[in-house]
Amino acid sequence: QVKLVESGGGLVPAGGSLTLSCDAHGDMVTMETLAWYRQPPRKQRELVAQLFVSDVTHYLDSVKGLFAISRNNWKNGVYLTMNNLKPEDTAVYYCNINGTQWGRSFNSWGQGTQVTVSS
Repeated sequence: QVKLVESGGGLVPAGGSLTLSCDAHGDMVTMETLAWYRQPPRKQRELVAQLFVSDVTHYLDSVKGLFAISRNNWKNGVYLTMNNLKPEDTAVYYCNINGTQWGRSFNSWGQGTQVTVSS
């Protein structure tokens, strides 16, 4: 089983920046699709950013040009760099990685990290 461990959340003033990290723990892991989701208070979870093996990216409209998803090239993992944060970006952020481990498919989620943007 591939375990994802997130870090980097916290409290930031509006206009600030944060970078979230998600490390995948496990042997013989090949990452395929990387993604970040978020769940704002009292709302449903939504897809924020996605990065495919082909390097094609997809972003939620409201974060285009502000957030960037990228791979951790040193070890298996994914980053989410968030700039010019707004109070409406306040949410619990979850990473999601699917790929293969020892040739078998997996789909794993991080534990979630809280991002709070103050106005």
